[in-house]
Amino acid sequence: MKKEQKIWIALAAVGCVGALVAMIAAVSMSKGIIIVAVLIVCASIVVNCVVLFKHADRLQKIVHALSVGSQIKMTAAYPPGSLLKDIGTATEQFMDETNAKVKTLQNENTDIGLQLQLIQRRKNSVEAILNSIRDAVIVTDDRDRIILANAAAGTLFGFEFDPAQPMAIEEALSSGELVTAISKCRTSKTAHVRRELTFEKAEQPVSYDTVLSCVEDDKGNVLQLVAVLHDITREKEIARMKNDFVSHVSHELKTPLASINAYAEMLVDGEAEDTETVQQFCGVIQSQAQRLGRLIEDILNISRIESGLIKVSKETHSLALVIRDSVEMITSYAQEKSITVHSPASILYDQVNIDRDMISQVVINLLSNAVKYTPANGEITVRTDLNEIEGQITVTIIDTGVGIPAEDVDHVFDKFYRVKANNKCAKGTGLGLNLVKQIVETVHGGSIFVTSTVGEGSTFGFVLPLSKETATQTV
Repeated sequence: MKKEQKIWIALAAVGCVGALVAMIAAVSMSKGIIIVAVLIVCASIVVNCVVLFKHADRLQKIVHALSVGSQIKMTAAYPPGSLLKDIGTATEQFMDETNAKVKTLQNENTDIGLQLQLIQRRKNSVEAILNSIRDAVIVTDDRDRIILANAAAGTLFGFEFDPAQPMAIEEALSSGELVTAISKCRTSKTAHVRRELTFEKAEQPVSYDTVLSCVEDDKGNVLQLVAVLHDITREKEIARMKNDFVSHVSHELKTPLASINAYAEMLVDGEAEDTETVQQFCGVIQSQAQRLGRLIEDILNISRIESGLIKVSKETHSLALVIRDSVEMITSYAQEKSITVHSPASILYDQVNIDRDMISQVVINLLSNAVKYTPANGEITVRTDLNEIEGQITVTIIDTGVGIPAEDVDHVFDKFYRVKANNKCAKGTGLGLNLVKQIVETVHGGSIFVTSTVGEGSTFGFVLPLSKETATQTV
């Protein structure tokens, strides 16, 4: 083997050693990231080649001097010891430059690792934010495949989103109307589309305010489409209730006002020719005005309670005494229909923290309803039960009246709700029982209940917590 070949082999070995060193360093720094290590090794080989070519002229002269075989010329060009010195210097410089390149690549590798960690954290943060949103969020690509969806969307449409396996919207979404809307929005390139969608559920239809938005690139091509579905079922129900409330209030106000206006016109026109007729007309006007006043007062009280603006003056009272006073007020009204009212005996330690006027209104309202819907010669029984363990007292009013149909029982406490089957028995606005419910549950933290059988009678009652002093005494 020629000397020149030996020198080239030695230099190649040096390059390989440098590449091996670079690979070991890369693997150590990247902690097992094979792709980055391979890149570093390739870069090291490239650096070796660059350095080798950089010193090619110098090494070529050395090889040429060895190949000439002239001891005199070689000695003159390279004094003894200078050849090994030059090789050592070139190798040292080569190793220094290689180490510098390796360190640079290691630093770049560290920066890439930090950037990857930052990207992963941002991705996790975005996913956490999306899953915390109560609205359903769906993102599709340019081929109508779901590439992102939060938990609310999966619950709504009954699918489980997997980022590794994009799903076609036809397969994932149960609403064909939404699928059509997404496809049309993407093909038409409309920036924003808003529409209301209704999905049939087992309990009741659910309405969603749906907003579709296109995400475009610089050339106007639709890359992604974002669909956000906001549940507006509750808002629609509230709007419907408001409309019903206004309609009922208008009707209830119109009826007494019409009577007042009619009798007032007859008085003005002189149709009441005698004192008795005048008193009759005035009596009708007065009763209708009182009815109108009660209606307005009930509406205002319900509104104040619901808005939390009503003034409540709570003190400790004996509930038995409140019931006794209420029964005395209703007795004369019951006697007109020959109805017997059985009131309870006083109970020791039945102290409750209440607004006396409000609870009296509750008891009187329930008693008056019992009298209204109980035929002549019927009976009304008022009962109180003290539960020392639970620290509460229950008041029950039982009548032998006409009863309430089963389909109406759950609605008797709704605003303006009246049982159609019993409309002929008594007049009313349908606000009394709702006011009772608001006073007991909202103001006093109790509960109200009703049971009824058509033709046999009804049982209305409410439960109130005992005052802390009473609960302590009864334990």
